[in-house]
Amino acid sequence: MAGLFEGTSLQRPVTCPRCGAEASSCACPKAAVGGAADLSAMPVRVRREKRRGKWTTVVYDLAIAEADRKALLKKLKGRCSAGGTVTADGVEVQGDHRDAVVGWLREAGYKSVKAAGG
Repeated sequence: MAGLFEGTSLQRPVTCPRCGAEASSCACPKAAVGGAADLSAMPVRVRREKRRGKWTTVVYDLAIAEADRKALLKKLKGRCSAGGTVTADGVEVQGDHRDAVVGWLREAGYKSVKAAGG
């Protein structure tokens, strides 16, 4: 990625506004439209649904890139010791882990996480 003022004495690399690292080595979640996602302003909802007689925890309204959704799912699956999948607007974890997922997402930087549904 080209830096600011490329080719001049003022040249410097593009940095991430969230962590300050170079954009090429930044590990912050990316927004679906590009750039670093602002996790504190993202309204994430976590609900539980009963499917075929079993509970499923659904995290939706995630406006992050699909690769970051996959990474988030991997962390949630390990945290909950359960299976799961990535969907078009979020992630699903097998089992009733709503409260644990809400707590972990708040620790991870998602500030406006709410438990939805019953």
